[in-house]
Amino acid sequence: MTNYTCFKAYDIRGKLGDELNPEIARRIGRAFAEGLGASRVVLGQDCRASSAELARAVAEGLVAAGVEVLDLGLCGTEEMYFATTALDADGGIEVTASHNPMDYNGMKMVRRGSAPLDAATGLARIKALAESGAFAPDQPGGRVVDAAAVRAGFVDRVLSFVDISALRPLKIVVNAGNGAAGPTFDAIAAGLAAAGAPLEFVRMHHQPDGSFPNGIPNPLLPENQPVTAEAVVAAGADMGVAWDGDFDRCFLFDASGGFVAGEYLVGLLAEVFLAKEPGAVIIHDPRVVWNTQDVVTRAGGRTVAAKTGHAFLKQALRDTGAVYGGEMSAHHYFRDFMACDSGMIPWLLVAELMGRTGLSLADLLAARRAAFPSSGEINFRVKDARAVVAKIEAAYAPRAQARDDLDGLSLEFGDWRFNLRSSNTEPLLRLNVESRGRVDLVEQAVAEISALIRSEG
Repeated sequence: MTNYTCFKAYDIRGKLGDELNPEIARRIGRAFAEGLGASRVVLGQDCRASSAELARAVAEGLVAAGVEVLDLGLCGTEEMYFATTALDADGGIEVTASHNPMDYNGMKMVRRGSAPLDAATGLARIKALAESGAFAPDQPGGRVVDAAAVRAGFVDRVLSFVDISALRPLKIVVNAGNGAAGPTFDAIAAGLAAAGAPLEFVRMHHQPDGSFPNGIPNPLLPENQPVTAEAVVAAGADMGVAWDGDFDRCFLFDASGGFVAGEYLVGLLAEVFLAKEPGAVIIHDPRVVWNTQDVVTRAGGRTVAAKTGHAFLKQALRDTGAVYGGEMSAHHYFRDFMACDSGMIPWLLVAELMGRTGLSLADLLAARRAAFPSSGEINFRVKDARAVVAKIEAAYAPRAQARDDLDGLSLEFGDWRFNLRSSNTEPLLRLNVESRGRVDLVEQAVAEISALIRSEG
């Protein structure tokens, strides 16, 4: 039987050719329709060179099942989330490979209400149907409808998160990375200007270009950060914002070009929401937790940890009613945005906070960085991830003061802790170390654990 390896833990990603091609995409579209019993499906695509062809194939599969395809065209993943609910669709698909290499593509999927597909049932059912090809006879009535006009409603929803009157004059560098963000950002900027927002923007790498002349847009990689950092300094800007290819993640830079690590932004946004909704629940992933937990506790809120990955965070927001959830990988989820992630809402909230407090971004974060230094995520390519994790567990677990197996291996040792987990989307082992005010402990632990990992090849 055919095995579609492009199906991952909570979405679809595969190398173009044998793993993902138009025929596979067509079968996935058909299986999505039948698996969900869908009659209306939203479809969007990023700007990769292969996305248009794959999106057409998905649409063909949907139409053959009698589905009305609400076509957004070029858009971000979060616009697909918004449209799925706003247009009362039975599900949504975004053809995107986000930050994966040029020879990859994929899909992100949601069901009615922009809810995540359950990996054990919904995604598994679609996979089994697509692999078998045992579809029902073609159904009449299928068609493709242009739904790009829904962007105006998306802009209104994004701007509803911000008190425009609290904004102060700021110059902001925005780096779309030649991904899908440019046109959507322009619509948001126009909405801000119409509302009288005193924000000035310096655009860079703004035009969508599937050849990515300035490299794959993944600002989480250290080697990709200097271009935005240098532009912020050169422009004398107050802040920099950079997005990945489908802009469901955003990354911030302070006025000196300093990169804002994701875990500190999670804490900052948690503080923003707890000021607006005291006692609220905040969701975080298990990789780097102490700063977020401290911020939320001090503000009178409650934290809940969820397994890493957008499907898990979204479900946790829905299960708990949490107002906000954040991952250190720069995914930020909002209850009032269909419990989905957005790369456009976070930087606007930070701009509002800067306006309310009169503080720079660096000043807003300084005390938190000092109180809870962290290593940032360190990636290792290993031959046998399980064997490596077992070796680290044997070396450290016997003397740990606390242990958590929610997502990978998390061990605490008084003033420091680490999380070691395998990636759900890439063949990598990921390490994060944090401490309570002790940079030296972070550095020492990183050196020791890295040496053990590398000794396994």
